[in-house]
Amino acid sequence: MSILTDLRDPRVRDVTVLGVEVTADMREAKVSVSVMGDEAQQALSLRGLQNSAGFLQSKIADRIETRYIPKLQFVLDRGVKNVAAVGEILDRIRKEKEGLPVNDDAAGDPGEDDSHETDPVPSPS
Repeated sequence: MSILTDLRDPRVRDVTVLGVEVTADMREAKVSVSVMGDEAQQALSLRGLQNSAGFLQSKIADRIETRYIPKLQFVLDRGVKNVAAVGEILDRIRKEKEGLPVNDDAAGDPGEDDSHETDPVPSPS
């Protein structure tokens, strides 16, 4: 799609189009997108997409022949992030049931504990 190939807005990064819903009269289209990154990056990318809507609509007009070119509205789909959060919760529940230690530190890997390991080869100085 033109978002990847033609759009040069630096605000629009790490965007994946998940789906498009077009009204029956083809006048409006809701584009569901996922944006990797924190809330600030998501908001920035969404704003960049909205500001580029006219450009993207002109690209659509070049490719299809219809009476109306849909007005694009971009919405953030949080489904991907929700799936990841549910996965983490289920993993924590599984570990609790198995009596394993639960690592609530999101920065590290769950269950990773390097305190008992030793490095058999000295590191070069």
